[in-house]
Amino acid sequence: MMSDFDEYIRQGEPDKKEKSQIWQTAIGLQQVDGLKPSAYLIETAKLNIEGDITFEEVKNRIDVYYKIQVKRDDDDRTEEADKVSARIAEILSEKTFSFSPVFYLNIHRRLFIGIYKYAGKIRDYNITKAEWVLDGNTVYYSSAPLIKETLEYDFREEKNFTYKGLTKQEQIEHISKFISGVWQIHAFGEGNTRTTAVFAIKYLRTFGFKVENEPFTQHSWYFRNALVRANYNNHTKNIYATTKYLNCFFENLLFDGNNILKNRELHIHYVAPENSVVNEPEIVIVNTQNVGVKKSNVSVNVSVNVSVKEKIIDLISQMPSVTVKEMSKILSVTERTIYRQIVILKAESIITRVGSDKTGYWEIVKIRGEED
Repeated sequence: MMSDFDEYIRQGEPDKKEKSQIWQTAIGLQQVDGLKPSAYLIETAKLNIEGDITFEEVKNRIDVYYKIQVKRDDDDRTEEADKVSARIAEILSEKTFSFSPVFYLNIHRRLFIGIYKYAGKIRDYNITKAEWVLDGNTVYYSSAPLIKETLEYDFREEKNFTYKGLTKQEQIEHISKFISGVWQIHAFGEGNTRTTAVFAIKYLRTFGFKVENEPFTQHSWYFRNALVRANYNNHTKNIYATTKYLNCFFENLLFDGNNILKNRELHIHYVAPENSVVNEPEIVIVNTQNVGVKKSNVSVNVSVNVSVKEKIIDLISQMPSVTVKEMSKILSVTERTIYRQIVILKAESIITRVGSDKTGYWEIVKIRGEED
C-alpha cells in the first residue's frame, strides 16, 4: 500500500513528494490500532497529491463514500482508518502549531470527531489496556481526576527546558522522555498514540528537524510498543521502564539513523539469539537443516525454514493486517510457502488470527522459543 506513493517521491517534484510522504505517514499510523485504509482512500489521496483536489475535498469525498456504502461488519474499522488518515494528512500539511495542552486536545478532536463521541475530551474514567509486549499486563496510566493537571505540568516543564548545548544523544533522550510522558497520561479513551504521534511530528518540526516519514510509515506499531516499554515497571521480575527503544526510533526519525526496529525485541520475555549481531538486518537462529552464510565478515548458520518463520513474525509484528498475498510479495516466496509456515506457527501457538479473514488481523501470542 505504501508503494502506491513511491512514484511521486522518485519524481522529485517538491510539492508532490512532500504530500506523498505526508500520506504515507498518515496511513502508516493506522497500524497502531491494526487498521488498514481502503483502496478508495489511496486513489483519492493520489488525486490530492496530483493537485486535483484539496484536503477538504478529500474529506468530503470520504464522507460521501461511506454514506452510500452498505453497512459493514461491526469489527470493520476501515471507515475510521480512511477518515483519520485524511485528517492526519491535512493536519501535517498545515504550517501551524501551538505548544499547549489545548492544541494537543484539538488534534484529538479533529482526528476523531464523528468517530468517537468523546473526541477532544479528557477521559473521566480510569483505564487499563492489556499489552502483547507486556504479556497481557498494562501500563499504569494517569488517574482521571489528575489528567488535566498532569498534562499542564508536563507542557510547562518542557516549555521551560532548553535544548541549547545538548549533544545529539541528549536531545534524543529528552525528546523520548517528554513524548513518552505525555503518552503515559493517556488523556483520551482511545486514539492516544495517533494523537501523540501527530503532535510529536509537528512539535519537532518547530526545532527545524526534518522529520523522516519512514519510521512512522513502516514502524508505527514499534513506536507504540516502545512507548509502552518506556512506561512499564515490574521490579519483582527485574523489568524496568526504559526509553532505549524509543531512542532508537527517534534517532531514525530525526537523524537518519539506521537502527533495526523489530517489535519482538520489545517483548518483556525476548531473549536475543546467541549468534545475533547488533544492528544486523537479520536475526539469526541456529537450528537443524542449516546452510552456511557469511555476512558482515561474521560466519553464522541460518536455518532456511526458521528464517522464513522469523520473517513472517517480523512482518506480522510491523503490519498486523498484512495478507498472505502481501507476505508472499514482500518475502519473495510463494503463497503456498507462506500458508505452510503460518499453519506451523499457529499450531505452535506463536501467532493467531483475530477476526475474519477479510477484516481481521494477526496477533503474536508468544515469542518463538518461549516456554509455555
